[in-house]
Amino acid sequence: MAVCLKSSIQNLNLVIGCTIGCSYCYARCNARRFHMSEDFEKPVYFPGKLRLMERSRPRNYFLTGMSDLAGWDPSWRAEVFAKMAENPQHQYVFLTKRPEQLSISTTLDNAWFGVTVTSSREKGRIAALREHVHGGHYHVTFEPLFDEVGTVDLRGVEWVVIGTETGRRKGKAVSRPEWVYGLAAQARAQKIPVFMKEDLLPILGEAQMIQQLPPAFCRVLEEQKSWRK
Repeated sequence: MAVCLKSSIQNLNLVIGCTIGCSYCYARCNARRFHMSEDFEKPVYFPGKLRLMERSRPRNYFLTGMSDLAGWDPSWRAEVFAKMAENPQHQYVFLTKRPEQLSISTTLDNAWFGVTVTSSREKGRIAALREHVHGGHYHVTFEPLFDEVGTVDLRGVEWVVIGTETGRRKGKAVSRPEWVYGLAAQARAQKIPVFMKEDLLPILGEAQMIQQLPPAFCRVLEEQKSWRK
């Protein structure tokens, strides 16, 4: 049975807000609905949440569910990276749509830097990530898909996530099965784990769903089981 990615990776929204303004942005809608910030287009940092990273029980954390890493102030990033170094029991996942605006070099082995690609015009972001981020691990999220991305250069990528647009936006994008299969086949040919998000289930059917995590994430989940709740 298909599982929700949130059951394996926990959101830790240290920054809320993004300046990109995507029409399909669920984060902006949630921020307005739950009054998380006064102006979503002005990212706000919540350093008090850093204490949550001190938990001994290991977790897989997604740190940019309500922001874009490229929109973080460098001082915020430095503080967060320092806290990550102090807490190697966790894995930390970041996403950006503007890798060309980053300049990161790190020795952190528990940092996962990824880009979002939604169309064939954006696949150059993967190369830009390799160019501007050195260290850690690379991953790519193809979501939502507006067209067939085609052949992609996945050198160095250690995880691929594929999804479709959620919500009820008028004219929302719906990923086509052949687009998903094409990306998944390229990743699997290079032995890269693929995770098809649960929202693809009505499009693909249960038998076609692939939901794989990187070994580092699996180790965290296995270790969690050994802890008493």
